[in-house]
Amino acid sequence: MNTLTVSETRQLAAGGPAQYLSFMLGQDMFAIGILAVREILEYAGVTPVPQMPACISGVINLRGTAVPVLDLARRLEREPSPIGKRTCIIVVEVDSDEGAFVIGILVDAVNAVLDIPPADVEPAPSFGAQVRAEMLQGIGKVQGRFVLLLNVQHVVAASELAALASGGALPLTS
Repeated sequence: MNTLTVSETRQLAAGGPAQYLSFMLGQDMFAIGILAVREILEYAGVTPVPQMPACISGVINLRGTAVPVLDLARRLEREPSPIGKRTCIIVVEVDSDEGAFVIGILVDAVNAVLDIPPADVEPAPSFGAQVRAEMLQGIGKVQGRFVLLLNVQHVVAASELAALASGGALPLTS
């Protein structure tokens, strides 16, 4: 189920533009809410960890703390991109049932912070998108181009990643 409904879109329209960090994954532009972002790191490699789902590249040492790194391309069931000069890790802090946790998200390149007015955000389509609908918060329109707004809570959901690690199927959402 989409996290942004038509009624919520209208309610948000009363406020000002929301800010999103935009980034590239292949040829597509994605964005996540800026409030979840802690920092952006230049890619300097990750340490692989055995028995992790394929979408977890490994861990990085972030000021003495082991932080898992999620390969967003694999998480979205896409072919992983080769590591390049612009490859980055977006470190986000996400709330879960067990409390807040920090995770890195591997992306091809970070673009910019975008101000997207709520009126320019539409609910995610239930079909036909390149990404599962529950992974999207909505679709933003910026300068005539669509930006896929990720639901970072769902993308990095610990319960789904644990199911992937155990070889199980992802839980179905309705």
